[in-house]
Amino acid sequence: MAADVVYLDNHATTRVDPRVVEAMLPYFTEQYGNAGSTNHAFGWEARAAVDKARGSIAAAIGAADHELIFTSGATESNNLALRGAAERLRRRGNHLVSVTTEHKAILDPLARLARRDHDVTLLSVRQAGDAQAGLLDPAQIAQALRPDTVLVSVMFANNEIGVVQPLAEIGAICRERGVWLHCDATQAVGKLPVDVVALNVDLMSFSAHKIYGPKGVGALYLRRSGDNAVRLAAQIDGGGQEGGLRSGTLNVPGIVGFARALELCLMEMNEERERLAVLRDRLYAGLAASLEGVTRHGPALEQRALRLPGNLNCGFAYVDGEALMMNMGNLAVSSGSACTSSNPEPSHVLRALGLNEDQTRATLRFGLGRFNTEQEVDFAIEHVTATVKRLRKLSSMSA
Repeated sequence: MAADVVYLDNHATTRVDPRVVEAMLPYFTEQYGNAGSTNHAFGWEARAAVDKARGSIAAAIGAADHELIFTSGATESNNLALRGAAERLRRRGNHLVSVTTEHKAILDPLARLARRDHDVTLLSVRQAGDAQAGLLDPAQIAQALRPDTVLVSVMFANNEIGVVQPLAEIGAICRERGVWLHCDATQAVGKLPVDVVALNVDLMSFSAHKIYGPKGVGALYLRRSGDNAVRLAAQIDGGGQEGGLRSGTLNVPGIVGFARALELCLMEMNEERERLAVLRDRLYAGLAASLEGVTRHGPALEQRALRLPGNLNCGFAYVDGEALMMNMGNLAVSSGSACTSSNPEPSHVLRALGLNEDQTRATLRFGLGRFNTEQEVDFAIEHVTATVKRLRKLSSMSA
């Protein structure tokens, strides 16, 4: 890719850190055994690497080694958690609770379960204009739980508007009522402190490629200790890998890279969070000063505890959304989740905040990351400002 293209779409995916690539390389060309091969040294080396990585990743989220299973990514982890729990707990109840602003990797499996006679309740969040827009009130969880409720699923940090949900409070409510809590923590792990015990979560999904690791590898945490320990129905059958929950040959280089990526995130988290928050604030201040009609979506920037530090989602009045995206040129941003880019419908997250279709389409999501600089932020301000002004002028001329 040309050097003059600025990448600000780190919520979709991240560049793999060179230090992660370095850790992975030997497992492609030298220690290339199958971790399931138990009769020779190549398999033993691969198994040892997987075990080490599992321990490292588990410790990073406050879990035990045996509570972590590897998957192909957070989408698979989400499907295994939701469908595996619903199937396992079917005799106890069929009511599932989630939130309107969840990722499609949650909403679509829930829709499938609803078609199979499960009862799904989706809760609303604080609306646009509120300083805590996008936040879920834990009291809504308490009100939604029923005797037949078996699972609640709440995203930790939203991929479009960056809102961070009060998981510990939600988890405490669920734990008291004997209901499992699943969390899609794809955008939170490696960016925010995560401790599954303190958060009271029973299942948690996350992925490597959002934290400067490789694509194609993720994990699912399952609480194995205490009362009502988690047991799931497997969704992929085969060789019985990962305790029978996720059959298939393990991606050893990816798993090694996953562990190294998370290790680096933890080492640099405090400095990184502050740096990205400063860059994000600089970006919004520059856009708001250069253009009229700029609206920030999600919690107020001052509410740092409620926001991902590198997230900024802005709407631009008097601009056609499709034209805005088509004219981004050398600036890589998005208008919503990359996983739903093939869907022409406007962002369901922004619609859930109460925005109309025109407002929802005329938005840009900026995802700042490890390799972004002040100069790139300033380029984004200049480029977006010039594009919006040009489109507004063309619109007024054609009116």
